[in-house]
Amino acid sequence: MMTTLRKKASVSLIVLAFLFAAAAVAAAERPAAKPWPSEWDGCTSIQVGRLATVDGSVITCHTCDGPYRTWVNIVPHQKWPAKSVNKIFSGKMHTETPADLKGVVKTGEIPQVPETYQFLNTCYPCLNEYGLAIGETTIGGRPELFNNTGMFMIEEIERLMLERCKTAREAIKLAGELVKQYGYGDYGECITIADGKEVWHFEIMGAGPLEKGGIWAAVRIPDDEVGISANIPRISVINLKDPDHYMASDNIYKVAEDMGFWDAKSGEPFKWWKVFGFDPKRGGKPFSTREFFVLSTLAPSLKLTMDMPELPFSVKPEKKLSVQDVLAIYRDPYAGTDLDMTKNLLVPKRQMMRRDQAPPANPPAAPEMVPSPIASAWMPRDVMMLANALKPGTIQMQRTIPISGCSYATVIQVRGWLPPSVGAICWFAFDNPAMSPRVPIFAGTTDLPPAYKICGQHRYRMDSADWIFRRTNRLATLKWGTTKAEMLKTLAGFEEKAFADLPALEKKVQDVLGAQKGKPDKKLAAAYQVLTNYTNDFAREAMKKSLELGDKYWMLLAMSL
Repeated sequence: MMTTLRKKASVSLIVLAFLFAAAAVAAAERPAAKPWPSEWDGCTSIQVGRLATVDGSVITCHTCDGPYRTWVNIVPHQKWPAKSVNKIFSGKMHTETPADLKGVVKTGEIPQVPETYQFLNTCYPCLNEYGLAIGETTIGGRPELFNNTGMFMIEEIERLMLERCKTAREAIKLAGELVKQYGYGDYGECITIADGKEVWHFEIMGAGPLEKGGIWAAVRIPDDEVGISANIPRISVINLKDPDHYMASDNIYKVAEDMGFWDAKSGEPFKWWKVFGFDPKRGGKPFSTREFFVLSTLAPSLKLTMDMPELPFSVKPEKKLSVQDVLAIYRDPYAGTDLDMTKNLLVPKRQMMRRDQAPPANPPAAPEMVPSPIASAWMPRDVMMLANALKPGTIQMQRTIPISGCSYATVIQVRGWLPPSVGAICWFAFDNPAMSPRVPIFAGTTDLPPAYKICGQHRYRMDSADWIFRRTNRLATLKWGTTKAEMLKTLAGFEEKAFADLPALEKKVQDVLGAQKGKPDKKLAAAYQVLTNYTNDFAREAMKKSLELGDKYWMLLAMSL
């Protein structure tokens, strides 16, 4: 009997040792996790329900803020043989081209489905051929929940959503199934998922050190409201008795109690952001400047303030929004508000006088003060520090929605009454979204210019579209007071052209799809080609204009020094 027990104990120890070793190997295969930031300050996603827009579009957005890969391509619709596998990776967010595998690590594989859909392959994949659209922001959550042994990073979950799903609800269900079976190994993330009918706000985190799965919750933005995610957990009370508006993993309450974050017997209401979002010793609110600015701007009658303990999860805008309105929000550095960082950067207005002109008989007691030509929300940090060193408090630092450190930005509108190939549009911009023109990339676009497929984060290279826009934007920033009018006029010109072209383009695509002759797949391919040609022509024109402006601003700066 004792011998049997010893054998069982030995076997158990061997199995336990094997499991620990396997876990250690799995963790070692991943790139080392970075230190947990004290504050997450990366991306901004605005979500708009269809009844909150002027035309019935559903909108989701993303600014990919930080040094992430800027190459973008389109992965085609594909069919797969039986018993194929789908390989899952980590480290794909910092490569230089689609073929670059430096730093990429395989974390596992799952069975492949017979057919996968075409999708726009941004760093965080964002739009497929059926009009399923995704935005993203990192929200962190409590560090105790992080578990590096899970298979999936958020960008791979997004990829699989776009490869396999046609609706937001399908995508949320798939994410839950994948995480439960294979585990979640990323930081806390929010992805905002839209289709032609609705948009959902989905937050996911690890489930702690003892469970490789994850915890998640999803809230549908009311159809007549606008929501926002900006690097802070936002979901509050979850009403799972209302599955039309709320969904969650089946382990959220158990994990909360097991981790000591919440006690069901305490009578304390279960608020997702409060339980999983913040360490109670440090405290925190489910909003900061960006959320306050957007929600208070769209619904001023609510009289929201930064002093409130919690803002509404979403608001009904007092005026319905157009896509152009959303694009304008993504360009706004809080100009003219109390949050404007340039409000104190004033200099005396230069008095232009001819050499033979006599000075005025009654000069003003004090010179007229005007904004400095170098003042902007994107001035070099060294200039800001110098201004505050010379006079403390001159610049009150704010986190604006558009930043110069943005890799790329997307505003995706899904118009459910049109064929998804032309009804779903990603308004795409490289670099600072306040300065770069938006290029329309349709769900049916099948290819992009070669310059779009080269990342600009590794070195200076003008064969990268990112650098074509970045160079111009940085030069314009240095004398923004001089270049602003021309830059904004250029943006407006491209935007007006795109929206003016849409009706004719939509009709052309619908005519191609509705033609009596031809096989459906041939007609779809022809429609896709129409959209691909338009996107590529538009992108080339935008790059050409940016190169012209960049050369002009080099001359401006050289002659002003």
